[in-house]
Amino acid sequence: MAEKIYDLAIIGGGVNGCGVARDAAGRGLSVLLCEQGDLAEATSSASTKLFHGGLRYLEFYEFRLVRKALIEREVLLSAMPHISWPLRFVLPHHRGMRPRWLLRLGLFIYDHLGGRKVLPPTRGLDLSRDPVGAPLKPEFRYAFEYSDCWVEDSRLVVLNARDAADRGADIRTRTRCEAARREDGHWSLSLRDVETGAETKVRSKALVNAAGPWVEDVVLNRIGENSTHRIRLVRGSHIVTKRIFDHDKPYIFQQSDGRIVFAIPYETDFTLIGTTDADHEGDPGAAECTADERAYLCRAVSEYFRAPVTEDQIVWTYSGVRPLYDDGVSSATQATRDYVLKLSDHDGRVPLVNVFGGKITTYRRLAKAVLAKLDQYFPGMGPDWTASAPLPGGDFPVDGAEAIADALVGDYPFLDQAFARRLVRAYGTQAPDVLGTARSMADLGRCFGWNLTEREVVWLIEKEWARSAEDVVWRRSKIGLRLTKDQISALEDWIAAKRSSGREIRASG
Repeated sequence: MAEKIYDLAIIGGGVNGCGVARDAAGRGLSVLLCEQGDLAEATSSASTKLFHGGLRYLEFYEFRLVRKALIEREVLLSAMPHISWPLRFVLPHHRGMRPRWLLRLGLFIYDHLGGRKVLPPTRGLDLSRDPVGAPLKPEFRYAFEYSDCWVEDSRLVVLNARDAADRGADIRTRTRCEAARREDGHWSLSLRDVETGAETKVRSKALVNAAGPWVEDVVLNRIGENSTHRIRLVRGSHIVTKRIFDHDKPYIFQQSDGRIVFAIPYETDFTLIGTTDADHEGDPGAAECTADERAYLCRAVSEYFRAPVTEDQIVWTYSGVRPLYDDGVSSATQATRDYVLKLSDHDGRVPLVNVFGGKITTYRRLAKAVLAKLDQYFPGMGPDWTASAPLPGGDFPVDGAEAIADALVGDYPFLDQAFARRLVRAYGTQAPDVLGTARSMADLGRCFGWNLTEREVVWLIEKEWARSAEDVVWRRSKIGLRLTKDQISALEDWIAAKRSSGREIRASG
């Protein structure tokens, strides 16, 4: 049997790599994606979890980037209404900021630069009358309210991988590309299974390096090519506290150092606060929220809230490293968030595309741009298609999640509304597929805590490449916020036992 030669091999299972895999597979290319860890294990699960234009990028005159992101915001919202939804951000004004008229002008541009259609426009708020003013110090009397969108970042990555696999892509997690070389008119890749150590070789006609913070390492050390292009590693850290205000609108707070910090309602009972911008040294996979960053974030929001936010309120922290294209600017805050794609080939064959930088909001456009660069090498490739195609489970209206949750309770009356809502927010119209023929909670098998059951864990293992408790409770969901260490350990033991038995994993119910 002849060795299979893929059209396209992709290194990196973050949002960019999985976005490229999905787009390419949908155009008829044979695709292999390898990821050395879990999908979205690094930067793509450590964002502020927003589809947004980047209001603050206007002051750096990045109008093209902001316009692209604003246009894309509503495209993505309609494609994944289960994992993305509109938010109304509150921007309090104070004397230390730019004049109110200038902020109003900036928000007018933000409203109209991207041809907003679904999201409501900016409006002013009297904080002495509006409920959103209650948690704030009394000196804040006026605010602007504008639109952006939430996204479950790690689920975005997994659902892109799911759709790619459904269209024929070969998705290999825990598989590290040790080396890639141009040989006999193809790319030859040496792959190693991180868990077993087993080594395999595969070939492809083209290669995309979407390794995120490791993109430079892949170019220099694994592909072995010289490159004048560099990345700047910038760490962004977040803290999560118990819920510190009672409404559902997030705040955006301008800081005296020119940065902004968000305080966002999170997972019903928590508040997400971030982010920082600090140059990062060392292993990107070992990034942690430092003591200084925790203190900075608490101090930043305490300048606005009546009740100070203290470090003893923190229940979780996370940190990710953004691989920004190094354009030589002086500060991490000013470094461009736009993506840069660099193509090289040998005599018009065996192309390589290196992906530098990028924002989660423009990941689909980045994938489209990568395929445009590869179009000349694959003349039979299909057309652009992703703008109108929902992700798995996202085939319902933007405002339809509650109706689907209500229908789920009707079909599965043993569910309470909170459980049904969580399932819909994770799986959308595929939530009934997760539950299957269950007619009681007992039919879902063992409960590992909160409302995480065997049936759901099996789905995540069989359909979404989950291999560990961490994959399940921190990337496929955020149920880790609800579970004790002992409960997470018990889940890990259950998964390990099922895998070591060599038998197919099925829910006991």
